[in-house]
Amino acid sequence: MVTQNDYDVLVIGAGPGGYVAAIRASQLGLKAAVVEKDKPGGVCLNIGCIPSKALIHHAETFMHRTDLEDFGVKVDTSKFNYEKVYERSRNAADTLSKGVSGLIKRNKIDYIEGEAKFESKNTVVVTSSKNESRKVTATNVIIATGGRPRELPGFEFDEERVLSSTGLLYMKKLPKSLIVMGGGYIGMEFAYVMNAFGVDVTVVEMLPRILPASDDEVVKVVQKAFEKRGVTFMTDTKVESLDTSGKTLKLKVSGKSGSSTLEADTVLVAVGRVPNTEKLGLENIGVRTEKGLIPVKDYYATGIKGVYAIGDVVGTPPLAHVASKEGEIVAEYIAGHRTSPRIDLDEIPAAVYSEPQVASFGPTEAQAQDRGLAFKKAVFPYRGAGKTVAVEQSEGLVKILYDQKTHEVFAAHIVGADASELIHELLLAKKAELLPEDVATMIHAHPTVSEAVMEAARAVEGWAIHA
Repeated sequence: MVTQNDYDVLVIGAGPGGYVAAIRASQLGLKAAVVEKDKPGGVCLNIGCIPSKALIHHAETFMHRTDLEDFGVKVDTSKFNYEKVYERSRNAADTLSKGVSGLIKRNKIDYIEGEAKFESKNTVVVTSSKNESRKVTATNVIIATGGRPRELPGFEFDEERVLSSTGLLYMKKLPKSLIVMGGGYIGMEFAYVMNAFGVDVTVVEMLPRILPASDDEVVKVVQKAFEKRGVTFMTDTKVESLDTSGKTLKLKVSGKSGSSTLEADTVLVAVGRVPNTEKLGLENIGVRTEKGLIPVKDYYATGIKGVYAIGDVVGTPPLAHVASKEGEIVAEYIAGHRTSPRIDLDEIPAAVYSEPQVASFGPTEAQAQDRGLAFKKAVFPYRGAGKTVAVEQSEGLVKILYDQKTHEVFAAHIVGADASELIHELLLAKKAELLPEDVATMIHAHPTVSEAVMEAARAVEGWAIHA
């Protein structure tokens, strides 16, 4: 592509959407640059997916120490130092952030440090941390600035006692007690981590149940497992106010049974995320926002020629892998490469990395009913797969939703060990237009947890062996 501008493609933001878009553009022969005001890798690598999954891994290790006691091994935790756990999570994040820097260099992408603001649709002013400004021009600009934790009035983050997800990730000392405001996937993952390390955890959720986006049967398995470990849940409960004046925080809540006051050392506010679009100068180029989000058309075009938006700043699920795929689509479209105009929302895998894990794609059973779909379901319990019993992780299930006439898979929901890995076999079946019998008749290694997926597919046809 011949241009008088500095770049064919300029990406604002070096998170999972931004750096992937820049790399894909470079692979397709476009001159690309990426602007980033913080570290390469964005929220996901630095203060999101990666460090949180590191904490979850270490929490699992710590929680399962008690298994050794069954073998007569005494585990002395008197010198346990949570700061070491924190350091390992930061090492994981730093390693991968450096890896992204290496990828950017190897793909001959210019990395511009600073904060970007549109002067015109083809010109961006980048101001560095040293307050030095420069103009950068590009034929195409991709907005990939991500999001941040939502802050509520009266519950402002001090990142010491009133925490955002970022503050909890940077916490070096465990509190004795924690109230989690919000029972979505972020709140539940951190509730799992803190409980595993011995913190007294209460989860307060405004809606009737935790994990509102997950299937009802799946949620029941998760809640039962958490409650068995001592986590307290208050659903259908609204948070009214927070008093920070005393030694402990006092949270006033109200529900069906009336009002009450909860006390804890710390509060985690996990009530969603806000897109980072305020400081981009979008008004200078005629790009409007709706509640901070940028409306986009096919190929994630904003309506202003040459300006695109992906990831947490648009209305699609705020997941790292969604942003990455959207970045690929935009880069391929700009390069004239054949690509899909949008992601099929029913083909997006979602996961909660607690124990048990949750993974899904497509509508829940309730959502399928609301859509008026003619469907049936097949459910297979984890305990029917020998491997889950052998490794003492038999709590869980695989649920397949399929078309009543054609038997085509349109959704799946898994709760249990390795659910986030298992979901892709069924998602591939949907995307490749395979039928459950194709999964059911494929030989699966024994013993494996994946046999539960095979048996669920057999259940569709009415011949599950180990049900």
